[in-house]
Amino acid sequence: MIRRRTWIALAAGGSAALLLGAWGFQYLGGLAPCKLCYWQRYPHAVAALLGLAALALPGRALPLLGALAALATAGIGAFHAGVEQGWWSGPSTCSSGPVGGLSAEELMDQIMAAPLVRCDDIPWEMLGISMAGWNALISLGLAGLWLMAARARA
Repeated sequence: MIRRRTWIALAAGGSAALLLGAWGFQYLGGLAPCKLCYWQRYPHAVAALLGLAALALPGRALPLLGALAALATAGIGAFHAGVEQGWWSGPSTCSSGPVGGLSAEELMDQIMAAPLVRCDDIPWEMLGISMAGWNALISLGLAGLWLMAARARA
């Protein structure tokens, strides 16, 4: 039987690994993150910190909060993957919009105000799944690990 501490270490370690991977892509790989990329990182940081606390404190509350953090980043990742695929629009501050009907001056203003990194571009993918999609899938698995931690005995 796998112990509670092991489930917590796997779940929190997974979030920490995904966060480190994102930083690696950014700082070593030169892939600048967009707004939604940053949003996906915050719940991973929370989950990693909850893992440290959950290793020291008994109870189910912290593992359940860890599962919630993993589900939050999975949801943001799924939303981001949908934006990348053009299934729906992302935040107006990081997605391209229509340019029809604009004057040359309005178009130039829109171009100059545009962010450097767009949420609807796919900078990296593996097996046809973007980084945001992988984050969503892996984070769902991490949520499962957190739930196992909540159910496990000390």
